[in-house]
Amino acid sequence: MRLSRPASVWGFVLLAALGLALHRTGWIDEILSYRREIAHLSLQHAVLVLLSGGPAVIVGVLVGILLGRDAMRRVAEPIMQVLNVGATIPTLAIIALSMTFLGIGRPPALFALFLHALLPIVRNTYQGIRSVPRHLIEAARGMGMTPRQMLWCVELPNSLFVIMTGIRVALVINVGVAPLAFLVGGGGLGDLIFSGIDLFEPAMMLAGAIPTVMFAVFADAALSRLTALVVPRGVVAR
Repeated sequence: MRLSRPASVWGFVLLAALGLALHRTGWIDEILSYRREIAHLSLQHAVLVLLSGGPAVIVGVLVGILLGRDAMRRVAEPIMQVLNVGATIPTLAIIALSMTFLGIGRPPALFALFLHALLPIVRNTYQGIRSVPRHLIEAARGMGMTPRQMLWCVELPNSLFVIMTGIRVALVINVGVAPLAFLVGGGGLGDLIFSGIDLFEPAMMLAGAIPTVMFAVFADAALSRLTALVVPRGVVAR
């Protein structure tokens, strides 16, 4: 199997160019003056992504596998259409709606980020399961495999690349959306970004924006590497 070059390669190039530009303008020292805040808020940012993305991966993969079963074929497509419509709802709107029953703080932010990550994972898992060649399914059935054996030995290995792609996209996008958690008191690097915008302090804004970009780039690189490690050799990415 040959994996395409990850977008993180270009991300590292852009980060290097941005660092050079900031060095020439003399803003590096101003940005580094917020290093304590950056360290503290980066940890909060990582917690937001992990606490929302981890459950989304588990639930999303399980729901996608369930919808990919032949017995669910009649209802799978309508459910996927509903999920696709849900994906068009802005995350900020979901956060605002969740505030009505979860209040202010981290819970509404985690709920919104969970939903934001859940949809692409379900969609990719479902599409990956349904795209497994039928002749492989029939061959496994002819060998006397049980449905559980076919899932673990045939369907999941052949759909793992598509599933991992959905997880990668969902989590990387979640890194970029997580700054919105600051608007409801959820913490994260959005504290520096939005405070910098309100106070018209470009250095403060960049002190939050640049670590967010770096977080997304490194997450993409790590998940790309993980995909290369877990996807069985010889499986062709479709």
